[in-house]
Amino acid sequence: MSKLRIGVIVGSNSQSSINRKLAQALVKLAQNEAEFTFIDLAALPFYNRDDDAAYPAAFQQLKDTVRAQDGILFVTPEHNRSVPALLKNALDGASRPYGTSAWSGIPAAVIGTAAGGPATSMAQQHLRNILAYLNMPTLGQPEAFIRWTPELLDAEGNVGAASHDFLKTYMDTFIGWVKCLPKAEHPCA
Repeated sequence: MSKLRIGVIVGSNSQSSINRKLAQALVKLAQNEAEFTFIDLAALPFYNRDDDAAYPAAFQQLKDTVRAQDGILFVTPEHNRSVPALLKNALDGASRPYGTSAWSGIPAAVIGTAAGGPATSMAQQHLRNILAYLNMPTLGQPEAFIRWTPELLDAEGNVGAASHDFLKTYMDTFIGWVKCLPKAEHPCA
């Protein structure tokens, strides 16, 4: 069997994003189990249903990339107690025009980090609601509301000792989830 293809979507387009750093460290924990592709959202136009008749090429490219994945790992910050606009825009755009969603049937996992105590719990809950509607079976446990501290990652960008076992288990569980739930093929998705 060939390696799983996992798309990684970071809900921030900042190159210094702590969620991007977390995503890069998570990939290192499972790099022997899957091929990871970071899916860039920065060039997407703002979704407008008036453009459905002449669907934007940037969204079609996103859809093609998403459809090529066996699973999607969402690593997101929290903006005003919800998902960032960048991420919501990508989810909306790649689900349109109606009946042509790229997301349907692809197993997913949700994780994120922030400096505050609740980390990204509200954003993750909102994202789970969206993914349920988009028909993406989403890993329920373990939940991963990661508080960002200087010790979370070491100088080389690897997960630090205090969080290593938990995050390794998280990634192993996600890989198992994707293996257990192969991407469903839907004729109308």
